[in-house]
Amino acid sequence: MATKQSKKASQNEVLENPEVLAERIGRGEAFLKKNSKIFGGVIAAAIVLIGGILFFQINNQNKNEKAQAEMFQAVYFFEQDSVEFAINGDGINKGFLRIVEDYPRTDAANLAHFYLGSIYLSQKNFQDALNHLEDFSSDDYLVQSKAYSLIGDANLELGKLDAAISNYTKAARTNTNKFTTPKYLAKLAVAQEEAGKIADAIATYSEIEDKYYESFEFTAARKHKARLEGLAAK
Repeated sequence: MATKQSKKASQNEVLENPEVLAERIGRGEAFLKKNSKIFGGVIAAAIVLIGGILFFQINNQNKNEKAQAEMFQAVYFFEQDSVEFAINGDGINKGFLRIVEDYPRTDAANLAHFYLGSIYLSQKNFQDALNHLEDFSSDDYLVQSKAYSLIGDANLELGKLDAAISNYTKAARTNTNKFTTPKYLAKLAVAQEEAGKIADAIATYSEIEDKYYESFEFTAARKHKARLEGLAAK
């Protein structure tokens, strides 16, 4: 208590006594003069850092807008099933590969990775599909769950069963709904069976049977569940 009172008294002395206040200000000015180079360097560094961040954000935004405009034709080629033009361009317009190379770290390049992964997967070029799909990410749960499923497909084809199971699980648990979730669970069960995890596959088919009885996958899930239960009983 005495300490608090003494501190308060000292503060009052500074505020009420002009000589004490002048002395304190003088000490502060002397300290600033003595260390002016240090403070100047710190301030300059902060200005450079802030300026660099703002420049990066503005520059990246401008690049992204330009990339999106240049990617428009590649998306059109993709929608028309002209996949070679979509990948490599037509000599006038850029394809997805050039978008990725010319505009890295932009939203447009991120989306181009998804398109490339989807195309390569359809062409059975599974490793390239995997490389691009793993570079894609989205805040849209529906799109991200689809990406996880495609990554699972590529891993399954490459014989990487644990990775396939992991990604099918992510797909099924991201944005759970009655439309896409049973599809991803059915893929998960197939991967689990191929990995020899029969009990896990039965449990996955049971989940479809119990929770998604209105889905297209329901009938097949019941059939495969009974088949696996028969195998497990032998």
